[in-house]
Amino acid sequence: MSQLSPSARLRRCSAAVLALSLLSLTACAKKPDAAAPKADAAPADAVANVNGTAISREAYDFYVKSLTRGSKDASQLTPEQRSQVLDQLVSMQLMADQATKDGLDKDPQTAAELQVERMHLLADAESQKYLKGKEPTAADLQAEYNTAVASMDKTEYHARHILVSSKALADSLTKKLKAGANFAALAKADSIDGSKDSGGDLGWFQASRMVKPFADAVKSLKKGEITPEPVQTQFGWHIIQLIDTRPLAPPPFDQVKQQVETQLMQKKLQAYVEQLKKTATVQKSL
Repeated sequence: MSQLSPSARLRRCSAAVLALSLLSLTACAKKPDAAAPKADAAPADAVANVNGTAISREAYDFYVKSLTRGSKDASQLTPEQRSQVLDQLVSMQLMADQATKDGLDKDPQTAAELQVERMHLLADAESQKYLKGKEPTAADLQAEYNTAVASMDKTEYHARHILVSSKALADSLTKKLKAGANFAALAKADSIDGSKDSGGDLGWFQASRMVKPFADAVKSLKKGEITPEPVQTQFGWHIIQLIDTRPLAPPPFDQVKQQVETQLMQKKLQAYVEQLKKTATVQKSL
């Protein structure tokens, strides 16, 4: 088992403890410490102060939502639960302070995790800021849907194949099939694909889901036909038989409306990223 970095171990431990504390109150739930510093000992927006480091109200609220997956906010917790969450944040701050004193923030693995996490959080915040107010209109959604429908496959294919690693073997099997050999039997005996146990049957699929050489070969066949020559892809050599075809109707607009909206927002965000790239100075060393 691979060894977790110090920060990863801390997160795993903290998450486990906090998940338990928020599931329900138990008879041994910790009560607020009467000797704890009063709130006015910390800055106005802080819920605690740990050796001079404030834990903000925003951080507390965010932590509650992350623990409950957004289903609750701090106002929906009991006093005991709120105290438990705060105690956990205080514990984490103490551990984080000690980790910094011990130089763990300079540990390569920990430093890398902190850098990536910071980039991820800031990039996500910028994405939300940029997309705010840019929601597509009903006309935008309908246009995007129409474009997608126009470009989608209108046919589904049912085929089976035999996949081998060499052209010589593929040629040999093709000759056997032309001589009347059973396709399913050869697939079970010689194919290296996971479909071999079902005689090479791939079920129903859209051609666009297959790599281009395979898709082109399938579309060129008539029902019952086998590729006259083996087809090469990055996976090896295929012998393909088309079993049947059927028309494919597009999904109703209302059924995919949310997906269409997400796709449009992603396009807008990608265009924004491309704009940033054009004005950036980027040097790669890989």
